[in-house]
Amino acid sequence: MSPVDSTPKSESSTDSSGQSATKSSNILIAYFTMPEDVNTTGVDAIASASIVVKVGKALGNTQYMAQVIQQTAGGDLFSIETVQQYPLDHDPLVDQAAAEQKNNARPKLATHVENMENYDVIFLGYPNWWGDLPMPLYTFLEEYDLSGKTIIPFCPHGGSGFSRTVSTIAEMQPKATVSNEGLTVSRNNVAYSEADVKAWLKDMGMLK
Repeated sequence: MSPVDSTPKSESSTDSSGQSATKSSNILIAYFTMPEDVNTTGVDAIASASIVVKVGKALGNTQYMAQVIQQTAGGDLFSIETVQQYPLDHDPLVDQAAAEQKNNARPKLATHVENMENYDVIFLGYPNWWGDLPMPLYTFLEEYDLSGKTIIPFCPHGGSGFSRTVSTIAEMQPKATVSNEGLTVSRNNVAYSEADVKAWLKDMGMLK
């Protein structure tokens, strides 16, 4: 499965008063998403497997799901970004991602969680690439000791669901509790997934 997501920037969430919406939260929503050079005002953006267009704003698939989780369950948003930027054009992007996977690379991260000890629950979002985690997720999971924390995966995909990525996360963080109740959404349905994401969170008792 080729890379099919779009890039955000690191972000924090505020409520209508301008104060932090998650100031006392023990939830972290960490996600990785990929860039693609698309026309965000035209049909290409709407039809793209990589992005969601809401109110004229283009969001990556994983980014969109992360924002719905934050709005529904609370928590702090964290974008997993790499030092080396990926190509914006689709074919070079796919080639680079495939080479990283073949070489078992660990791309250097540009963003870091400074207060990981404050979180008990970590929603971890990523696209499914050829049945595996994107390599920056390996870097992220090797950077932190998540012992005692609960990791809840979520994943936009092109038809393969989680594949074995949940097992991989559990192998990399053996002292964490990795939920088997994660959520996968077809990349073709992410733009219409808000109700499904909210129902999933409600079933887990994760409403704020």
